[in-house]
Amino acid sequence: MAEVSTVARPYAKAAFEYAQEKGALTQWSDMLATASAVAANSDMKNVFDSPSLTSEQKAAIFVDVCGADFGNDAKNLVASLAEHKRLAALPMIAEMFEELKAAKDQAVDVMVTSAFEMTAEQQSKLAETLKNKWQKDVSIETAVDSSLIGGVIIRAGDVVIDSSVRGKLAKVAEAVNS
Repeated sequence: MAEVSTVARPYAKAAFEYAQEKGALTQWSDMLATASAVAANSDMKNVFDSPSLTSEQKAAIFVDVCGADFGNDAKNLVASLAEHKRLAALPMIAEMFEELKAAKDQAVDVMVTSAFEMTAEQQSKLAETLKNKWQKDVSIETAVDSSLIGGVIIRAGDVVIDSSVRGKLAKVAEAVNS
């Protein structure tokens, strides 16, 4: 996974800077979301791996699948990625682009996994706490995982806060076994 992020980072940064310069962050965000979904498709992965197709053919197929909304800038990005055999990095490029966009907007998307369904009031209090801690607007998405037993796991970009009972038990087991 680190290898893909290492490959994706310069593309995401260049795309972000270009989109920001052109005042087209939303359009690029939408385009990269589409490209990410197409790149994640198993049939498209077969196209990426096909030794019988040239990089130009792979790029053309990819752009055709993405549709008419793909402008010349997007086509150029896809052609460059195809030429360097990096089309499979598009989902990570899109993810990193969104992180850069969120940092610029002073916002962060947070995924909260809890043992039980969180009420709207709990979500609101957590969002307010995280907003005060990180000095950014917080958008919360929730999921339930009963195997946590209790507590929550909070994920925001590279930050993971594990205050679940399962996580605490794992730490105790690790300490006992070492």
